[in-house]
Amino acid sequence: MLDRLGEGTNKSRPAYQGQPVLRREDDRLITGRGCFVGDVPLENPLHLAFARSPVAIGRLALGNLDEIQELEGVTTAFEGRHVSDLGSLSVSTVLEKVGFVPFPILAEDMVQFVGQPIAAILAETPDAALDAIEAYYAEIETDGFEPILAPNGSKKDQDVIYSGHWQDGDISSAFDRADHVVEVEISHSRLAPSPMENRAIAVEYLPATDSVKIWLSTQTPHRARSELSEILDRPAEQIHVIAPDVGGAFGMKASLYPEEIMAVWSAFDLQRSVRWTSTRNEDLLSASHGRGIHSAAKLAFSSDGKFEGLIAEATAPLGAWLTTSSAIPGWNAARILPGPYDIPNYDIQTKGQLTNTAPVGIYRGAGRPEAAMLMERLVEKAAQQLGLDPGKLREKNLLTPDQLGQRRQTGVLLDSGNYPEGLKSLLSAADYKVAKARQAERRAQGEYVGLGISFFVEPSGTGWESARVCLNPDGSVDVYTGGSTQGHGRETAYAQIVGDVFSCDLDKITVTAGNTEVCPAGIGALASRSTAIGGSAVLKAAQEVLQKMGGRSHPQEPVEATVIYDCEGEAWGYGCYFTQLTIDPPTGEMSIEKIVCVDDAGTVINPMFVEGQIFGGLVQGLGEATLEQIVYNEEGQLVTGSLMDYGLPRASDIPGITLEQRHTQSPQNPLGSKGVGEAGTIGLPPAILNAALDALAPLGVTDLTMPLTSNNIWQAIQDAQQSGKQK
Repeated sequence: MLDRLGEGTNKSRPAYQGQPVLRREDDRLITGRGCFVGDVPLENPLHLAFARSPVAIGRLALGNLDEIQELEGVTTAFEGRHVSDLGSLSVSTVLEKVGFVPFPILAEDMVQFVGQPIAAILAETPDAALDAIEAYYAEIETDGFEPILAPNGSKKDQDVIYSGHWQDGDISSAFDRADHVVEVEISHSRLAPSPMENRAIAVEYLPATDSVKIWLSTQTPHRARSELSEILDRPAEQIHVIAPDVGGAFGMKASLYPEEIMAVWSAFDLQRSVRWTSTRNEDLLSASHGRGIHSAAKLAFSSDGKFEGLIAEATAPLGAWLTTSSAIPGWNAARILPGPYDIPNYDIQTKGQLTNTAPVGIYRGAGRPEAAMLMERLVEKAAQQLGLDPGKLREKNLLTPDQLGQRRQTGVLLDSGNYPEGLKSLLSAADYKVAKARQAERRAQGEYVGLGISFFVEPSGTGWESARVCLNPDGSVDVYTGGSTQGHGRETAYAQIVGDVFSCDLDKITVTAGNTEVCPAGIGALASRSTAIGGSAVLKAAQEVLQKMGGRSHPQEPVEATVIYDCEGEAWGYGCYFTQLTIDPPTGEMSIEKIVCVDDAGTVINPMFVEGQIFGGLVQGLGEATLEQIVYNEEGQLVTGSLMDYGLPRASDIPGITLEQRHTQSPQNPLGSKGVGEAGTIGLPPAILNAALDALAPLGVTDLTMPLTSNNIWQAIQDAQQSGKQK
């Protein structure tokens, strides 16, 4: 299934960096010795469960709380009035915030989406808690309220919470002098991140110190601690957060949730340990979703194919409350434009709007796939209008190496790489000329064969990360990172970095992450930043210890250094993908025959991990393109409330994949690394969509709606045929 064509051209590698060292984490995980939140033992805990709103919007009256508290096994129950004085969650400010959004732990006067917690019940057993939830009811007045379910459906100015606008050049003149203009409009399906481990929290109350020890399935343990301190108005010293083994996150676990805050508040209030584990249905209902952005754009270009101007707008759904990173998808979807292309004139806008749905936050890619999809569809349409090969048109407009390093008005500075050479590598690896010739032959035989290309850029996050490294007299090394890990192999990769600094065996290096009591404060695992920024912090700390050693072979006592590394700038990876597929018009069934990927991840610490990240992203990108879609009906009821209704890719859905890697060091961090964790989710969907439209071009199909299910494809074919008959 996976064919490696190359590992890059840089052969001068240190002893460990660049080597496919096996993950040290795997031994405990595959033998059942991992520790997830559900594995953490608590002594006599209370079990927390939530009654949730059955409607998308309405006015809430008090429920039958007194009756619930009399039920057998129930310790107590709470409604919104009991926690109305708690603080709000912090929200990133990458865009201008033009509106305020309340952050209710439990709904108070109003409910704003199906699945919103309206009551919290704590019981001595899980069954007693669930029985009490079944018995709870509250009156909700829905007359006069109409839910807003999609951002482009909102007509109210007050529903716009974020906005951003960037311009460069003379956009009016660019469009006036252009020989051609193409337009694209894309609505991305809302997606459920669907990690294997649902949201979960275990809170141990420590009466001797009136403090709590929290095991939380999270990407950001230190941020969770600081947010809990602010929201609960408790000293941070009373809150200790541990992220144990985390069974996937994908952005969904980057923010605190009302349910988690309620668990910690209850532990303090009742002076009891508390446990809550979300069900799959609860995650689909109330955990953050991804994507859902509606984008529209126009591309102006000359008759010889030179891109002249771009006008684009992205409108992002935010849901009913704001996650910490709620503004990031809309920000990325806009500021990344025009991506890898040289377009001197542009006008780009973005905004975020409230919807009566679950919150929408970051999901693997977080706006990057939306930006890539918009540009790649514009490029394809331009190629069709000019009658040019899509590969040739991209080659004509890609930024060259000497054009990189210039900051755009959006704030983006593409730092390194060779985009034209990357495209050449892709076309060579895909045997593009042969594929085109073979496509013509197969079409002549009645097959509907499509070829699709996409090119994208991938930012790796900004800001800081921390690390502490301690060299012990026995030659062992202890590494503590402010970051976290959710199955990335970070314990191994960081050990490889440190092993090269000290020239020591990897089995002498211990790496600890995700523990606010022993690790220095840090940001966490977000935005493909953990190697470029977190790994650089580890490198800097190890180098400082080595410098303190002053040439000595072994210290007489532990020598340590703590470093807060603030990256010089954002490292930008890039890649280009090719897809070949066929479609059966009578059924709409699509079969992907071939995927070829070229990625530049900068300095690679462990090529096996890079392959794993690309492959995992490809699977999720395939899911977005062909299967996955959160669906609400007109009343705001979640139709896809289980994995019987929400489609996820299976192993049998994965076609043959060829990976080729090109590595150009980034100047933005000491390691020279770039992110690659989101590459597959960015590059594959537009390549698939372009290929599907190419396959259906002989039938007159010019547009498709994702996901590309057989039903959606079949309907597009019927619509095109009907339109042809009408003409």
